Amino acid sequence: MSQQFAEFEVIPAVDVQDGEVVQLVQGERGTEKRYGDPVAAAKRWIDAGARSLHLVDLDGAFEGERANADAIDAVLEVVDVPTQLGGGIRTASDAFDLLERGLDRVILGTAAVENPDVVAEISAEYPDSVVVSLDAKGGEVVVEGWTEGAGITPVDAARRYDDLGAAAILFTNVDVEGQLEGVQTEPVHDLVDATDVPIVASGGVASLEDIAALHEAGAAAVVVGSALYEGAFTLEAAQRVADGG
Repeated sequence: MSQQFAEFEVIPAVDVQDGEVVQLVQGERGTEKRYGDPVAAAKRWIDAGARSLHLVDLDGAFEGERANADAIDAVLEVVDVPTQLGGGIRTASDAFDLLERGLDRVILGTAAVENPDVVAEISAEYPDSVVVSLDAKGGEVVVEGWTEGAGITPVDAARRYDDLGAAAILFTNVDVEGQLEGVQTEPVHDLVDATDVPIVASGGVASLEDIAALHEAGAAAVVVGSALYEGAFTLEAAQRVADGG
């Protein structure tokens, strides 16, 4: 297992759209709820004990090129925990630029699905630096900001990355994303069974029980957004559950 995920952890999400922290419902633009300044959010989660952070440039995910670089850079300047970033990273050159500037991990979605070899290319230069994002609607991987089906299941896609050096697979269940109605553990369990790459689960977490269920399903970590921002539970309480407390 990847060194970072030697122990199950809860990773707060800082999703950025138009320079602000937002959370979307099922990945749909126009459903966003806003939560203010990204730097303030990042500091809040670090002060609460976050062991790492999950950043997403949502405009980049939809438009195909990074659109919130200034806001993301401002976060990177103030954080002192491992940080991963996704959204608009389409080429190895994009990834190298970010990794050279101190980002710990890049998250590749559309680029990795359309060109799996880019994972190996980046990993050869920066081992343990690539998280492959597999987002699924109705059991099918979706790309281009969750707007286009890729014609492949998450399990079949995940098997591609076993030998390409991926540090982890970020699995987002778009069917439950942002709804605060609970998780579906079966897709996570299927991915854990299908690959040796650590699985980071995302989407639908609404309670501490959901975190425990994902841990039980074999996830290496869980990314949490709306539940933390809406105060469904605290990060401290979530991490205690993750630690078995």
